[in-house]
Formats: sequence, C-alpha cells, structure tokens
Amino acid sequence: MNEIQQMTVTELVGAIRRRDLSCREAAESHLARIDAINSVINAVVTVDADGALAAADAADRMTASGADLPLLHGLPMTHKDTHDVAGMRGTQGSPIFADHIPVADAPIVARLKAAGVVTTGKTNVPEFAAGSHTFNPVFGTTTNPYDPTRSAGGSSGGVAAAIAAGIQPLGDGSDMGGSLRIPASFCNVVGFRPSYGVLPMPAATNDWAWLGRTGPMAREVADIALFMQAVAGPSERVLPSAPLRGTDFSGILNDREPGDLRGVRIGFSPDFGLGVPVEAEVLQVLREQLHHFEDAGAMVEEATIDFTDADLVFQRTRATAFAANLGQLVRDHRALIKPEVIWNVELGQSLTATELIEATAARTRLAAAVRAFYSRFDLFLAPGAQVLPFDATQRYPGAINGVESRTYLDWMRSACLLSATGLPVVALPAGFTASGLPVGFQLAANHYRDVELLRHAHAFEARSRVADRRPDLVPGSGQATRPIVTLDA
Repeated sequence: MNEIQQMTVTELVGAIRRRDLSCREAAESHLARIDAINSVINAVVTVDADGALAAADAADRMTASGADLPLLHGLPMTHKDTHDVAGMRGTQGSPIFADHIPVADAPIVARLKAAGVVTTGKTNVPEFAAGSHTFNPVFGTTTNPYDPTRSAGGSSGGVAAAIAAGIQPLGDGSDMGGSLRIPASFCNVVGFRPSYGVLPMPAATNDWAWLGRTGPMAREVADIALFMQAVAGPSERVLPSAPLRGTDFSGILNDREPGDLRGVRIGFSPDFGLGVPVEAEVLQVLREQLHHFEDAGAMVEEATIDFTDADLVFQRTRATAFAANLGQLVRDHRALIKPEVIWNVELGQSLTATELIEATAARTRLAAAVRAFYSRFDLFLAPGAQVLPFDATQRYPGAINGVESRTYLDWMRSACLLSATGLPVVALPAGFTASGLPVGFQLAANHYRDVELLRHAHAFEARSRVADRRPDLVPGSGQATRPIVTLDA
C-alpha cells in the first residue's frame, strides 16, 4: 500500500480539507489499488473510473471555492452490490439482474453521496446477500486478503476484503444474520450493526422490517463513528424513528482516556449458553485477548443472555422476509436462483399462523431475557464467527467440531442469535492464529446504547491494536473470476 492507501478515513478527509491531498489524487490511488490487487481477491466487481474521476474533480472545485465541506468530502468508496447506485450496474449477485441499471440511489448511498463520498464502483456479494460466504454465478468468489485461498465471509465480503486490502478505508454493508460481523471477523476489520432505525434500511415490502440492518465497515472504530456522524438519522421509511442522530456520534472518542473501561461489566460467553460449536483455535485466540478488557478496568465474567428463544425468532423472521421479498422471483426464475435461497423462501411460505404467533411470543420472551441480562451487565461479548476463514471453494462449512451443518445458516449461528435480539453489535479484530488467520469478537450493548458501545469497543482496540496488522498481498493482473465448488465436491 502507498501512503494514501494506508490512511484512515479521518486522516484522508483531513488531508483533503487541508489541501495536502486532492480528491483526484485520492481517487486515482484508490483506482490504482483496485487495478493492482483486485485480481487476487475479486472484491470489486464494477468500476466506473471515468465517473469517479469526474466526481473527484468536481469535489476539488468545491474545495477551491471555499464552501463548507461535508464530513466525508472526497472520500473514494465502492458500495455493496445490494445497495443501488443510480446509473451503475447493480446485480445483487444474481444472473436475473446481471444487466440491471437502477434509476435511484439506495437510501444509504444517497446519504453517503450527500456526505461527500466519491462513488467508484460496487463490491461483490453472495446471491441476494444470502449466506456468509461471498460467491455468485455472475462474478465468482471473493477471497480473503490474509489468505486468498480462503473465504472473506459475507454477505458484505467484498466490502471487508476491499478495506483489508487497502482499496478503501470505509465501506457500507448490511447485516441480517452476520453479514457485517462475519466478514469483519474473517478480514481483521471492524463491522458495526447499529440499533434499529439508526440507519435507513427499508424493505421493499415492509417498512417495519427489523431483522436486517445497514451498517459501516472500517479498519478502526473512529472511522465507524465518523460514518455514523455523517449518515445516521431518521427516515420516513423506517418507523418509528430511532432516538439517535448523526450528531450523537460526534466527538464520542475524545471525552475519555483511550483504553478506559473502569466500572464496565462484561458477560463473556464462548457458546451462548446453548453449546454452540466454535473451533478450538478461535476460542484460544479470544481467551488470550480477554485481558485487554480487564487491563482497561472492566469486570469480565462468564455469563450469557438467555438465548433459548433466539433460534426460533431468527429462523421464522428471516424466512418470512425472504418469502416476502424474493417469493415472486423464485416463482418466475426458479432455475436461476441458488438452492439455499429457494429453501429459505419456501420455509417462509410454509409457515402457519400458529407458527407466526409462536414467533411473536418467543420474541417477547427473548426481549425479557435481554432486559434481565442488561440489568446486571453493560456488554455481552462472544465469538464473532464460529470458524476460521475456510476453503473458498466450499459453499459453507459442512461441520464444526464434528457437529454437521443441516442448513447453510447453521455455521452462522453465533451471529444469528444476536441478530434475533435486535441489539447493536460491533465486530472487533481480536487476534490471529499461529497460521496467520484473523479472529474476531462481537460485542453487544443494550438497545440504542450505540454510542457507548463504540466507546467501549475503542477502548479494547486502543490496547490490543490487532487491526494494525495488514495483509501481505502480492499484486496480480486482470479481473479474477474464481470457481465455485459445491460443498460435496
């Protein structure tokens, strides 16, 4: 990476504001990094270099005019391919939409553009963002910058790989069952799933959809906070409005000493109290890093939220959302859709009224369990992923510690359980195995304690400095289209 590619978001936009760096120079460096490294990891799938450079030149003219500059002025960024960008191909990883050109920006993209971002292209996703391994029949497989034979996670895998590889310091993703947290854990970056409604993520068929969230990814917590400051706030399509605004995230890391967690109570669970299987190397790394919380003054003990009802809540809520959003596509294009999506849609279509009523009751019990936990603790700490980054030619891990995966969601259970609670969760780099593979924590606070959550995450980050370790990638040439191999191959 050159000097620009190593900058944090704060450093890059600060250099542009001081006129030490032009927006065009930032965009050219970003595009050069894509050219140099993307053939190795296949993270960026669409690039609009001409449009990006034109937008950068316009941003430089704005800088020269003396106008007030938005928070992310001149920052080059690709967007997740499930987030529409007006006039730019948006495939959702599906051959059905291989040539689709959206006419309007997704709400999160519109807010990022208003905050000054220079849009350069799109990053890879699993088909319809289903699953936490990024592969699809349109573009192939995205791989991990720390080991390009392994998965980068998903569904925000292209975003995570691009950030880890130095293509960009900040990205927009989304998370229903771990799509921000698992790729963050696999790629040694930070992923943030905020509280409901803090960032807009309206569903096409349901303005009250709550399970999926839009959120940022970055190399460090301070850049996550800057993203939130720039784009958080109410949307007429997300009801009810969240009690947090962008201004709530301004300066949140400046009012206390880095690494200070005095008085913070943390409940750590390696298996969520349910015997969730986690690979031994993952747990070894996490246990070795717990002392950073304690050294910062936190009280850490083994404890868990009662997740008894979380599986049912997650599975039925997700299945209902899949049936509502993708049911017509399955009816019209079944042969072009991967079997995991078809299974999830049909599961949602098969749910009875009794089963939906049971899911509502289970969610109520789970909410009570969350309240009980946070009456005793400030934070819940757990593995960010149950496995290490796995062979990228697999569709998903077939088993963990001898426990077979019955569905494509089973290996993501560590993330799905927390999704069911609706809590804000941040994935944090936690360390590396002896073979150099990243491992991550996920840290959850109570509802709408997003600001405190980022402060606490920053305290761990400031002491551990795990994210400082960058991948050693050898540049390649040309656009990669990596093979997809079935689980049984």
